[in-house]
Amino acid sequence: MNDSQTIDKSVTSRIYGHGRGWVFSPIDFADLGARPAVDSTLRRLAVKGSIQRVLRGLYEYPRFSKLLGESLSPNIDQVASALARKFGWRIQASGPVAENIIGLSTQVPGRVVYLSDGPNRVYKVGRTTLSFNHTALKETGFRLHESELIVQALKSIGSERITPEIIERVRRWLPNSQRAKVVADTKTATGWVRSAILKVAENGAVRG
Repeated sequence: MNDSQTIDKSVTSRIYGHGRGWVFSPIDFADLGARPAVDSTLRRLAVKGSIQRVLRGLYEYPRFSKLLGESLSPNIDQVASALARKFGWRIQASGPVAENIIGLSTQVPGRVVYLSDGPNRVYKVGRTTLSFNHTALKETGFRLHESELIVQALKSIGSERITPEIIERVRRWLPNSQRAKVVADTKTATGWVRSAILKVAENGAVRG
């Protein structure tokens, strides 16, 4: 097997390993080989239909709806994360976006806003406008993406509006296997936010 075939196999394996819905750019394979070889593999997979182009230089391993018999729209959070990795930005979902991702809001936003330490940028992804607003980011010290989303969502809702139903919705969204990790990751969160997270993590995580 020559170098080109090895890179092709490694790139394909990484894509399939992440599972359907993963959004990525060539930068996500920089450790596997030279950029031209990576680009060649991605072009081949796109022509074959194994992956699909989302934006210039951005691809998705598409999810399919058996009911509709077609591929689903890209996950905007995945698109935002892929762009952040591509350009080396730190990003943070705005409160309303975090609420939507977790399922605390049923509204389907036409404009999705992320805070970023990079430049102001706007992208059109299907019918959705994805905006990155430059700002001094706060609370970016969390290791887990789930932690950031939960904290942002809870703060957006506000302490006075946190109900048992809200806690239960977050609990249903957060896999049991992640609860102890989120508890450990959010020890520096604001008091009432921390209390809410501990309630979310009950029945499956270590409290503290």
